Amino acid sequence: MTTTKAEPSIEASERAAARRLQPAPEGFDLTGLAAQAEAYVGKLQRDICAAIERVDGQATFRLDEWQRAGGGGGLTGILSGGGVFEKAGVNTSVVHGELSPELQAALPGDGASFFATGVSLVLHPHSPYVPTTHANFRFLRRGRTAWFGGGADLTPYYPFLEDAVHFHRQLASACDRHDPDYYRRFKAWCDEYFYLRHRQETRGVGGIFFDYLPADVAQVQEFWKEAGAAFLPAYLPIVERRKDTPFGERQRHFQLYRRGRYVEFNLLYDRGTVFGLRTDGRVESILMSLPPLVRWEYDFHPEPDSEEAQLASFLRPRDYLGEAARS
Repeated sequence: MTTTKAEPSIEASERAAARRLQPAPEGFDLTGLAAQAEAYVGKLQRDICAAIERVDGQATFRLDEWQRAGGGGGLTGILSGGGVFEKAGVNTSVVHGELSPELQAALPGDGASFFATGVSLVLHPHSPYVPTTHANFRFLRRGRTAWFGGGADLTPYYPFLEDAVHFHRQLASACDRHDPDYYRRFKAWCDEYFYLRHRQETRGVGGIFFDYLPADVAQVQEFWKEAGAAFLPAYLPIVERRKDTPFGERQRHFQLYRRGRYVEFNLLYDRGTVFGLRTDGRVESILMSLPPLVRWEYDFHPEPDSEEAQLASFLRPRDYLGEAARS
């Protein structure tokens, strides 16, 4: 089924999920779980950086360690000017301290103290036929309340149905091994979250997005790890399939134009960007998600029936796995 926008109940469901979070039982080792989450995001960063360097074949990541004045810090990994990737950022952070009154009102839990760790990545390829992608996997704690969040999504410029199906199939498999309802819920959540309301279009072909999953539940902990591990097999086969496709100035022009939508979303809606800036994170690391080159063009419309015009049919929620099953 194809719709113009995800059901409006998703936002209400998200608020309900945050309200349902309860403090972890007395005796549950939240400190130990936070250490495990920190170790996992560090390993995931190393694994993803190594895999991206292998497929790129030319450039390597610059690793930049930073400290946060309010407590904690992180490790920013940036690859630039590679053979496949024009810019790739894979960041980890481990931050703690005191929440502002504004964030205290917005986040579950109690008290002003918080702890957050996560890995966040955005990969911008050279080729317009290779999609941009984003993923984030995080653990947050406020008082005795802690939760996991994350997800991954795909933003093609010249989309292929088989690529969207592959990406969703890998993420669905990770979901299905833990809860048969996860993929349906988290795909709908992703379609709702990565929606540019002012443009009335999704950012790309979606994926999964989840938040406020209770951290003291063993099944949730294992799912969070498996969702992170599913990113590389979801994305890299698409890169290998498309990276050598010839392209010219027309395709590059369209890619730069469509990158503008990516910038608009990240600066207007992205909660990771907002959280990082409001907790005095390192600006260079927070804004590493932005592409190195981009353009805005006034009132652009692709030629009817052109390769560029095909993108519009992908910029709304679609049941890619259902379409594949019926074909």
